[in-house]
Amino acid sequence: MSVLVVLNPWAGRGRGAKARNLVLRALKDSGVRWDLVETTGPGHAMGIAREAVGAGATRLIAAGGDGVVHEIANALLQLPPAEDGATSAAVGCIPLGTGNDFAKLVGVYSLPPEVAAARMLHAREERFDVGKVHGEYFDNLFGIGFDAEVVRHSNRIRRLKGLAVYIAAIYRTFVTFKPPRLEIVSAEHRESGPMMMVSVNVGVCGGGGFYLTPQADPTDGLLDVCAIRKVGLPTFLRAVPKVMKGTHGNLDQVTMYQTRSVIVRSLDGRALCMELDGELREPNVTELEITIEPGRLRTLVAS
Repeated sequence: MSVLVVLNPWAGRGRGAKARNLVLRALKDSGVRWDLVETTGPGHAMGIAREAVGAGATRLIAAGGDGVVHEIANALLQLPPAEDGATSAAVGCIPLGTGNDFAKLVGVYSLPPEVAAARMLHAREERFDVGKVHGEYFDNLFGIGFDAEVVRHSNRIRRLKGLAVYIAAIYRTFVTFKPPRLEIVSAEHRESGPMMMVSVNVGVCGGGGFYLTPQADPTDGLLDVCAIRKVGLPTFLRAVPKVMKGTHGNLDQVTMYQTRSVIVRSLDGRALCMELDGELREPNVTELEITIEPGRLRTLVAS
């Protein structure tokens, strides 16, 4: 086995299960040695990835959403690296989830499942940076504040799909959200006060269509920071379309910069709630340090 496809049948509100036969057809027509296994619940993809590498897999393709990519990436990053310091196996994706933000970085976003599968099977390998916080890696984005609460609300929405889930969650979140008082500290910038959110990213996009750090490059060895200070409802309503276009950087309430390390502290005693690649985490701490590990994740990028 050299290629393993890890399919989450529940991805995208059941889209994963519906796409299974399309993915299988592409695999059978590829001329590549492959295997396919389905996940049974949260965390399963990590165990699958570890076992697959032990069995000789060199390419692991996540057929699902950003959560499956996140699990596989963390499993690979926890294993001994190859001689060049990158993961011993490469990770790719077939986008079947709600946001599919990692797919934007590897050239398969919005492609039909069978086309994405074929592109991944013959993709080139690149070395992507990863962020790390509180012992866990992220391959695309980290967020504290508003976006973490949006993830919480989006997890409760069942009737919508795709970008509509995040749009609905954003407006639900704004009604009850109380901006935390935060301090952000790095070599390049320092500020404190009520913040809507602090996003520290490797990639360009979150939530399926919100380009918080549109200039980010997953191969430049730097984290891209977007800090948005407290805003009122009129400013918020005007800002959402700008964030979707990645043109919010000129707003007075926004600070954007690059760094290799940043510390975020809670100034009001509230524990920090964060999201990593769309996965909610509540570590019950009031300070977090986010760092970059350049070129650590071997990644499949479609030509």
